[in-house]
Amino acid sequence: MPFVARFKSLDPVIVGLTLGLLVFGLVMLMSATGPIGIQRTGDALYYVKHQLLVGIFPGLVLFFLLALIDYRVWRRLAFPALIISLLLLVSVYVPGIGIKVSGSHSWIHVGPLIFQPSELVKLTFLIYLAAWLANRQQSETHNARTGLLPFLCALGAVMALLILQPDTGSMAVIVGTSLLLYYVSGAPTMWFISLAGLGAGMVALLVKFSPYRAARFMTFLHPELDPQGIGYHINQAFLAIGSGGLLGLGYGHSRQKFLYLPEVEADSISAVIAEELGFIAMVLLLAAFVALIWRCFKIGRHAPDRFASFLAIGIGLWVALQTAMNIGSMVGLLPITGVTLPLISHGGSAMTVMLAAMGMVAGIPRRLGKRIEK
Repeated sequence: MPFVARFKSLDPVIVGLTLGLLVFGLVMLMSATGPIGIQRTGDALYYVKHQLLVGIFPGLVLFFLLALIDYRVWRRLAFPALIISLLLLVSVYVPGIGIKVSGSHSWIHVGPLIFQPSELVKLTFLIYLAAWLANRQQSETHNARTGLLPFLCALGAVMALLILQPDTGSMAVIVGTSLLLYYVSGAPTMWFISLAGLGAGMVALLVKFSPYRAARFMTFLHPELDPQGIGYHINQAFLAIGSGGLLGLGYGHSRQKFLYLPEVEADSISAVIAEELGFIAMVLLLAAFVALIWRCFKIGRHAPDRFASFLAIGIGLWVALQTAMNIGSMVGLLPITGVTLPLISHGGSAMTVMLAAMGMVAGIPRRLGKRIEK
């Protein structure tokens, strides 16, 4: 198939929504990060330039490259993807490669490249899980010995390495996405309920034996207890969102971005959006994410094989869960875990990997030989 024809065969809804969210995110990043950019680097556009250079540009290259590659190649590379996932998570402890930031071993440094392995693991482990589910009969997958136990072993290894870093946010996204995809594949409802209960119990243990996590959890339950200490972040987010009202203060007129609200470039950018553009804009933003997620599900439902189906649905679940965790934490429905808003927040690793994942989904309909109805 000629290159132009292959390009035109990509799913137009995925391409359009992805590019639209990218542009919107870049515009909001320009507004949200001006003050912090000046304070840290002397350049108001530093975070915008950095996002373009290490996030969007390489991400778009991967988006279109992976969209044009036959997705079936990833099925054959599923087990190496799992091994790569585990090696990347171990590499953060290798002297000279791993970097400790804010008490967390979550980054690696190779030459000029600084990367967060857990972001790539969100995709590589999902590829492995999609292939694992597709390669087995349903009776095997949902048998306790041949299905549940191998699933828990693989997921448990990834989970343990993320707990040690610690990276609670990425762990929650990977575990949540994996459990939901396993359930969607047809696992018994009682298994899903039991696994969800087991996960909640493990979270409770982590909170109990980690003073920092315990403080975060208490802040989630009672944000008014320590507004100048551990509760500062969520209270400033409440102020930003509350002051935005229905129509917002206007683009560029956020008050909280002037070094009051922490992490305005990352997990708090949704609060700045609500402050500047208001409730209606946030509803429209959520509608765009819902449309993107629904399209992933629809592509998965019409996919030419089980692997493509599980991959598209899994990526949709990933976007849904991470979006819910980010916005939910800013409005006090969930604890703050540092999870970024997909395709919007600043972050080279997160942006590049998310664009690569969306490219995979955009290329699946090419194998059908026809476009999926909108």
